[in-house]
Amino acid sequence: MQTADIRERFLTYFERQAHVRLPSASLVPGDDPTVLFTMAGMLPFKRVFLGLEEPAFGRRVASVQKCVRAGGKHNDLEQVGHTARHHTFFEMLGNFSFGDYFKRDAIRFAWEFVTGREWLGFDPQHLRVTVYESDDEARALWQEIAGLRPSRVYGLGAKDNFWQMAETGPCGPCSEIYVDMVQIVPGWRFPAGASGEWTETDREEFSVEAFYEGAEAGRFLEIWNLVFMQFDRSEDGTLTPLPKPSVDTGAGLDRIGAALQGVRTDYHNDLFAPLIRRVTEVVGIPYRGVESDAPYDHTFEPGGRTADYSNVVRDGRVRVDPAWFHVVADHARCVAFLLADGVYPASDGRGYVLRRILRRGVRHAWLLGRRTPTLHHVVETAIETMGAAYPELRRRRQQILDTTRAEEERFLATIEGGLVRFDEIAPLHTSQGSSTIRGTVSGEDAFRLYDTFGFPIDLTELMARERHYTVDIAEFERALAAQREQSREDRRSRDLSVSADELADASAWTRETGASRESAGTAASRFVGYDVIEIETQVVLLRRLADERVALVLRETPFYAESGGQVSDVGEIVGDGWRVDVEEVRKLPEGIAAVGRLRGEFSWGRVTARVPSDRRRNTERNHTGTHLLHAALRAVLGDHVHQAGSVVAPDRLRFDFTHHGPLTVEHLSAIEEWVNRGIWADIDLRFEEQSYQEAIAAGAMALFTEKYADIVRVVNIPGLSMELCGGTHARNTGQIALFKIVAETGVKAGVRRIEAVTGPRAYEVIREQERALHRVAELVKSPVDAAVRRVEALVEERRALQRRLDEAMRGGGDQLVALLARAEAVDGSKVVAAQVIAGDLKELQALGDALRERMGSGVGVIASTFGEGKNSLLVVVTDDLRARGVRADLIIREIAAAAGGRGGGKAHMAQAGIPDAARIPETLRQAPGLVRPFLAHAT
Repeated sequence: MQTADIRERFLTYFERQAHVRLPSASLVPGDDPTVLFTMAGMLPFKRVFLGLEEPAFGRRVASVQKCVRAGGKHNDLEQVGHTARHHTFFEMLGNFSFGDYFKRDAIRFAWEFVTGREWLGFDPQHLRVTVYESDDEARALWQEIAGLRPSRVYGLGAKDNFWQMAETGPCGPCSEIYVDMVQIVPGWRFPAGASGEWTETDREEFSVEAFYEGAEAGRFLEIWNLVFMQFDRSEDGTLTPLPKPSVDTGAGLDRIGAALQGVRTDYHNDLFAPLIRRVTEVVGIPYRGVESDAPYDHTFEPGGRTADYSNVVRDGRVRVDPAWFHVVADHARCVAFLLADGVYPASDGRGYVLRRILRRGVRHAWLLGRRTPTLHHVVETAIETMGAAYPELRRRRQQILDTTRAEEERFLATIEGGLVRFDEIAPLHTSQGSSTIRGTVSGEDAFRLYDTFGFPIDLTELMARERHYTVDIAEFERALAAQREQSREDRRSRDLSVSADELADASAWTRETGASRESAGTAASRFVGYDVIEIETQVVLLRRLADERVALVLRETPFYAESGGQVSDVGEIVGDGWRVDVEEVRKLPEGIAAVGRLRGEFSWGRVTARVPSDRRRNTERNHTGTHLLHAALRAVLGDHVHQAGSVVAPDRLRFDFTHHGPLTVEHLSAIEEWVNRGIWADIDLRFEEQSYQEAIAAGAMALFTEKYADIVRVVNIPGLSMELCGGTHARNTGQIALFKIVAETGVKAGVRRIEAVTGPRAYEVIREQERALHRVAELVKSPVDAAVRRVEALVEERRALQRRLDEAMRGGGDQLVALLARAEAVDGSKVVAAQVIAGDLKELQALGDALRERMGSGVGVIASTFGEGKNSLLVVVTDDLRARGVRADLIIREIAAAAGGRGGGKAHMAQAGIPDAARIPETLRQAPGLVRPFLAHAT
């Protein structure tokens, strides 16, 4: 049975059992900052299981969920490809009950679907079941519903069969279905050296210990897991029955496919088979893992570096490990899905995990002899084979392929140097087969491989383990932390403004005499800047700083404190006989503090606080323009684009975003036009506060790296953009007036940056460009509307001239050969005298330079006519003769005079104008004789 059929049968079966069919959620959890990726089928429903959210889709749900587990306690990346079941990306079949049915129905559904001929059709004689050792209810139900003998139901401990979402909260026992692989895989073999009760193929029943050993060895394969959430665990460990117990089912599609297709490893099922085939086609090496998982010898060119391999046979045949194919196939599939869900290679967070996976795949392709990008070919096959089930792969196909290839090229540019360095750090020993630890790669060396050559630490660990070295991870972590701290110090050294830490000492703040903490406490500083930029209010807290600076907390404040990329406001606070020029604004536990220089003698009482109107309005234009830009980028480039940083200031905006490469002129033009059309549509913005869940459900965009409160502010530009944002904005897109991109650059791998201006500043930029165009028109002596054509013509003329100059400098082609052939011997030196073809004086000089370089020792006299009565004569002298006193400027006077002209120049080259072209040939015939006296008198 094909995996596509398994997917559809699963969803169809549970639809018939009154479940709502839901599509897979994104691999990037939108509302759970505690995890990097969706790593289980239940994760999208976590808040429902926790009782924090009512399910809008009903209390019975079924889905096939995309999952990624890569690193950490959830999956050991180093095992991926080397075992039969470990993967970075996989699909989880899941049926869920949110306080509806419980154990009886969950067990009935599972058994009916797994064994029913209309569904999966497993032979019940090949199946066994586990329960939590004290879950007598589940044990009895399996015997009643499935008719299983007690000896085929195994009770296991909490480590294997009790599920806990967190340290506290919902939890409960598990029950699993296992298939006996010996019964369904032809020629299934036990691991070498295996012995004991579980290896007996004809036994019907096993002890719990034998079953457990068989499951560990891979004989008994888990294909279904039922989690019965029936308790709430308190902090002291007490289990309290839940009022509405729930069910969470997980079933791995790859495993079920392998079992139904009678293959011993997931890498041989129909999902992986086309990926493995594509790897073999690209690398040109046969894959023999179908017959045997054991490494095999194969002759191929290892790129001249036998040290790249952990095992090289003496005759030069490389010992190929089938796991190398598995890794490339698995990682290519994972890369495709992560990129499709908007994750980009980066140096931290999700992007770093993606980069680790991608580079690990590149390294294993390298082991297979590849020195050029490989993974993107396999990624393309993943898109082709899985695009029908997951259309996002096809929608973002080109972006996925381009990004993969670009990241491969980036790593390949450094991998050779990194491997050479690794050879020095951890030399390959010639003896094979020993498992003795040979040494330790220092944390400092591991960090340099990471920092200089882009080797993720787990890749260094893998390579070290292959050569029987360990890695000092603790020292690596210290080096990495030191680098990050240095980066923070560098940023702090560039930022001379007052920090929040400097203002954090609550005891250093003073209140007006008689003011209570309630009247002047932490409830102060209500931000009113969304609606007004000038207000009469009251100072409730004061702190004096160095250099006559103060920090003031107002009861109501119009000053925006830097947040979400928008810079802080500036302005003034005016009291009775004093004022503060506000330079900075900081969010503090005491409230929003305005910081600036105090002029006059401070006194408590009413004050006027104001933000300059033009500055605030320009900031608002840029902030709303940023939202439009974000939407435009997604519309033009694709919804893989996500914000990766921003700056919103009065005079500019800067927006960083995920994308694989530079934008074309056409892209930039389309983006700019998209934003301006949104501006000219004159759309009123809508601002609303609502719960985070409601906002996300309504389609509002949130930053994955940002932590949001339960109540969020939604900025909506109807039909164009909806984002969570606490910044200040224009009230209507028309107030932006104009949007102009001024720069597009790269920030780091996978992240681009656009800088732009709006409103008055955009008009100024356009005027500056217009003035520059008028200046160009003046310089090329052309009307403005024809300036571009005139410049193009001049550029083409320059290119033609450059080509002629280059030809002359390369040796003048046939002319130079002919000149050198005509050289006469005069007093031990060469003299060349001839008429040549040149486009102008510069080309004649270039030919003269080439002649000087090629003639060895001598004097060259060449002449040319350029048209319009321009006739030039050129004399060149080689350096050795010039050192002996032979000078081109003196020779040119004699020869030019013979032709009725005058000239001059420098010792190595001189030129003269000849009035009558007809006299040039005779003059050139006389040239050797005219040069002879200068050579004769050379010292």
